[in-house]
Amino acid sequence: MKLKTPLCDVLGIQYPVIQAGMGWDKQGSTTPSKLVAAVSNAGGLGVIGGSPMQPELIRERIRQIRDLTDRPFGVDITLPRLSEVPSEVPPSDIPKVRQFIEDSHPEHAAFVRKLIQDLGLKPQEPDVRSWIKTPELVRRQLDVILEARVPVLAIGLGDTKEVVPLAHGQGIKVLALAGAVRHAVRHARNGVDVIVAQGYEAGGHTGNIANFALIPQVVDAVRPTPVVAAGGIADGRGLAAALSLGAVGVWCGTVFLISQESAIHSDYRNQIVKGSTEDFVLGRYCSGKPSRHYRSEYVQGWEKSGLRALDMPYQGVLTDEVRLAAEAADRVGVMSVPGGQIAGLLGERDVRPAREILEGMMSQAAEILKDMASRYVL
Repeated sequence: MKLKTPLCDVLGIQYPVIQAGMGWDKQGSTTPSKLVAAVSNAGGLGVIGGSPMQPELIRERIRQIRDLTDRPFGVDITLPRLSEVPSEVPPSDIPKVRQFIEDSHPEHAAFVRKLIQDLGLKPQEPDVRSWIKTPELVRRQLDVILEARVPVLAIGLGDTKEVVPLAHGQGIKVLALAGAVRHAVRHARNGVDVIVAQGYEAGGHTGNIANFALIPQVVDAVRPTPVVAAGGIADGRGLAAALSLGAVGVWCGTVFLISQESAIHSDYRNQIVKGSTEDFVLGRYCSGKPSRHYRSEYVQGWEKSGLRALDMPYQGVLTDEVRLAAEAADRVGVMSVPGGQIAGLLGERDVRPAREILEGMMSQAAEILKDMASRYVL
């Protein structure tokens, strides 16, 4: 089973498959250490979804993974342009931020209270996991990654201009996600090592251009910078298609979310394995930015409300209110797992070890490419 591309040489990996750095919850259940290490040990690149994590947790995860593997791995963070928080409202003081939302957007605050009640839940006080991502926090996250000299840094959102020289100075490769050609060109000019072109089909934060249109355009626009395809890829067919579009590898999230090493709640896993493609919808109700999630009771409630989602980070504070209430009642299924449209292809049979997922993908892709070469002759 040999399928080597330039991505393997750039990142020092055996197979051109990257496990997406899914930064969804502050405990890191989407990318636990055992999943990241399992993917790297199997020949791919495992990535910590570090964006929502406190720096201390990122440092601990890096240590754990280095105990589990000597292969390359990465950390994914975001560098978002945050909505302006008034100077008198400390961004890390959630009660004050909540009061700011109450005063500035009373209809949204009232809706969330009613939604919690309608769902049969009880309001909860904010816990230590409730915080807003500030520039100071991002700096501390980055300091941990640079100090640890993690092999790969992935930037899921934001301007890479200042980050690239810092990472390269520590011998760290930089990946950057792009949902449009202009974003990819900007990253290439900034000197990133690999661009991940993520299509509309993807789970979590994503753009509005589908892969078949996006990937070849990005490949042409940023050459010779290597491009990895993301969004709607869960097996060897997706990998083979990505390579035919000019990509040198794939970035896969949803399929690894349901791996045996994943630590997501069984309710969230069921949303993926039992859901259809149509069940995963794009909206702003979870974070304030376009994000594809399962159409849960929470999402449906917002859809019916007629209210426009608040900007990041305020919408995330409202989401946390319902999330905390749902967790307290052990009813997390009323919330939404971020997942791609490829969920419609996945089922219980796909809940298996990460190594099997990766090796199955490689075998299928190699067989497809071999078969095409023999079947279609000009």
